[in-house]
Amino acid sequence: MEELDQLFAFFREIDKEKQIVRQTYISDAVRKENDAEHAWHAAIMAILLSDYANEKIDVLKTVTMLLIHDIVEIDAGDTYAYDEKAKQTQKQRETEAANRIFGMLPEEKRAWMRGLWEEFEERKTPEAKFARVMDNIQPMMLNAATNGLAWEEHQVHLEQILGRNKHTKDGSKQLWEYAFQKLITPYVENGTIK
Repeated sequence: MEELDQLFAFFREIDKEKQIVRQTYISDAVRKENDAEHAWHAAIMAILLSDYANEKIDVLKTVTMLLIHDIVEIDAGDTYAYDEKAKQTQKQRETEAANRIFGMLPEEKRAWMRGLWEEFEERKTPEAKFARVMDNIQPMMLNAATNGLAWEEHQVHLEQILGRNKHTKDGSKQLWEYAFQKLITPYVENGTIK
């Protein structure tokens, strides 16, 4: 019973992820998405796009990474991809959050889940590289679907997008090429992205 109590306490805690609002609008632009919606969306994309990974991946492991990668934002808050000041303290804030939130789990599950979160952060394994592709392309797709609304609001420049995506091709060359051609280039051409 003690293990189940710990697990259900964790489940209640991660429900707070639904309250963390991101800067990306949902596709009809009526509101911004939350972290839980982002994780769910990226996980489904990973399942259906896994054939486009540069290397063979364990899809369940990749999906699990995506479902947990932003749990730390319950404590650390969402760090906008192009907020250079907030990114200076992001690692420290997120590590402290990981200690607390994953620390709620029973020891074996804590080590496994914390390990997957760290693997995602390190971007070295095929699964982590591909999960990062989904984490980057999902908001890019939504920005394109809303005619670049969040990009325009934050005055995002092409150099910033290219910098954030400098490793996206490491997980999937095909998806990076697709994203660049279909999700970025039209918004450079129409002046939304400077």
